[in-house]
Amino acid sequence: SVNSEREDELFYDYLLSVAPAAQKEIILAIRDDERKHNKLFRQLYWEVTGQEVPSAPEPTFEKPKTYCDGLTRALFGELAAVEKYRKILFGFEFLPYRNIITEIYTDELKHATKWNYLIAMNCR
Repeated sequence: SVNSEREDELFYDYLLSVAPAAQKEIILAIRDDERKHNKLFRQLYWEVTGQEVPSAPEPTFEKPKTYCDGLTRALFGELAAVEKYRKILFGFEFLPYRNIITEIYTDELKHATKWNYLIAMNCR
């Protein structure tokens, strides 16, 4: 999940670079949430294991063919994250950990709604 959040951050940085000026604020807020999620997952991992998240190669992403393709990929990526984080949530009984995961997956649902909005504005 840490690597997924970092990959999303890089992808959204790219979308920021090609987005119309009026839409950058929306994408920036989503990207900043992904950064927050990365930190929360790292904190959670440390609290559960007593160890830092193992190092992994810097993630990469494939540039979308068009801005609309990128928006669509972002939407379905967020929805897939909700499914994955729901499974993680079910693994925790300790309420503070469940609260962290709930914050993250509800952010992902909020992001999906924002991506849908951007798709409606740009991809007709």
